[in-house]
Formats: sequence, C-alpha cells, structure tokens
Amino acid sequence: MELLKRRLANLLAIKSLVTITLTGVFAFLAVMNRVTTEQFLTVFTVVVGFYFGTQAEKHRTDAET
Repeated sequence: MELLKRRLANLLAIKSLVTITLTGVFAFLAVMNRVTTEQFLTVFTVVVGFYFGTQAEKHRTDAET
C-alpha cells in the first residue's frame, strides 16, 4: 500500500503532469488531423524518452546514495 501511495505521489510530480498533458494534447490533435503521424511520433518519442530517461537517472542516483 505504501508503494502505491509513493507511486501516485510521483505521478503527480510536475514532469509527469507535463508528460501526460502533452501526450493527451498531441493525441487529440492527431485524432483531429491537426498534426501528421510523423510529427506526433517525433514529439511523443522525445517527450517519453526524456521522461523515462530522467526517471532512470533518478533511480540510478538514488541507488548510489
């Protein structure tokens, strides 16, 4: 239960909110044909790569200390 609370708190961190919001916006724009598939994939890949890259770095530095 404690792990679930901690993960929920991490989900509400600002970078998580930005990632989720940006994903939602670009998904909406893609459905409305406002962006091309190529544009969507480029932006989505960068955002998700950045998000998971920072999470992996955080876990690595936490493990070192």
